[in-house]
Amino acid sequence: MKNIIDIPSNHTTAEKNKFQSAGRGPKGTWLQAQGMYDPANEHDSCGVGFLAQLSGLPTHRIVEEGINVLVNLQHRGAAGADEGTGDGAGLLLQIPDAFLREEMKEQQIELPPPGSYGVGMAFMSTENGEERETRGLIQRTVEDEGFNFLGWRTVPVDPGALGAEARKSMPSVAQFFVGGKKSGEELERKLYVLRRMIEKQGSNAYFPSLSSRTIVYKGLMLAPQVAEFYPDLLDPRLASALAIVHQRYSTNTQPTWELAQPLRRLAHNGEINTLRGNINGMRARENNLESPLFGDDMKKLLPVLDESASDSACLDRALELLNAGGRSIAHSMLMLVPQAWGKKYPIGPDLRGFFEYHAGLMEPWDGPAALAFSDGLSVGASLDRNGLRPARYTVSKDGFIVLASEAGVVDIPPKNVSHKGALRPGQMLLADLEAGR
Repeated sequence: MKNIIDIPSNHTTAEKNKFQSAGRGPKGTWLQAQGMYDPANEHDSCGVGFLAQLSGLPTHRIVEEGINVLVNLQHRGAAGADEGTGDGAGLLLQIPDAFLREEMKEQQIELPPPGSYGVGMAFMSTENGEERETRGLIQRTVEDEGFNFLGWRTVPVDPGALGAEARKSMPSVAQFFVGGKKSGEELERKLYVLRRMIEKQGSNAYFPSLSSRTIVYKGLMLAPQVAEFYPDLLDPRLASALAIVHQRYSTNTQPTWELAQPLRRLAHNGEINTLRGNINGMRARENNLESPLFGDDMKKLLPVLDESASDSACLDRALELLNAGGRSIAHSMLMLVPQAWGKKYPIGPDLRGFFEYHAGLMEPWDGPAALAFSDGLSVGASLDRNGLRPARYTVSKDGFIVLASEAGVVDIPPKNVSHKGALRPGQMLLADLEAGR
């Protein structure tokens, strides 16, 4: 039999390591690396995936299917001693403009045209009146950074859907809307700066997203609880042309609301084994960072990484910087997680030149990784150069694409399948919704 030790969910990773645990067992127990335990019986942790309609037409079907994919990947997540509290789960979607426009009209607030306003999702502490103070701080910072503060929307939630531990740490969830004279890439860039300025004011708020293109619904929960906790996701008016989903299995940080995924650009199944070197490298180059796109705003972004966050959150912040700095989301991902290249790997001269050049700018974030990512215009996935995490995809004849940690997460009739397969080591799959391919 497996040697099982019960460890409360609030124990730190270091405390768990004292037991030389080799993996999680049922209901938050940890399996000691002794006895008849065989690591070969363990499966790849975390469930990650994306789905999209290549036409770029937002529909509620994508949201519904995203929830189904998330639920079908639930077994890849984990729970603590409180079996009703998961390590985290959520979805990243495009801004549901029509839905939010109608919601804000009820408050007599008219939103600017799509793409010319930003939506922030905020987790705020409710202790000692902090929420009121945080809302005031956010509004002041928005105006200080040259935006117009348009209003708040309290996000409907159902705490009864959560486990007991998740309810204890549950934040207040609200959306805020900002407008200005900017749009497109420039607006996204300024919203990135705005979020960093709010974060640096010292509030306890966390922002799952602040964007004119994407919005994140997530929390400390199991997959089936996400749509129950957020009734927005069940509203047929809420539509998107893409979705990234993630069910977390925490391996190196204590599960929290903030560390649930998707993050602001990506969702990650794996480990960044080079994290300390990546953090040191980013810290070392910060004094030399400059960009004509950011100008003096570059100083407002520092420090780029939050060293207390998870490896996935650090990778997400690095991706965010590169993407906001003018590189496409695919270009940025190839810089961070390159395929294998060198004398022993035959690739074309253009591709070799790409990797040789960027090796002087950014060290690889290495380790087993299946990554789903999006900037709201395109969505994709890539594997690390060793291909140590599963990623299987299907494309239907009507332009629907799904990729996930395993096959069969969406029912697609065989006669409607255009092609399917699995990503190989270092390979990337990208769905460009603007080009429809």
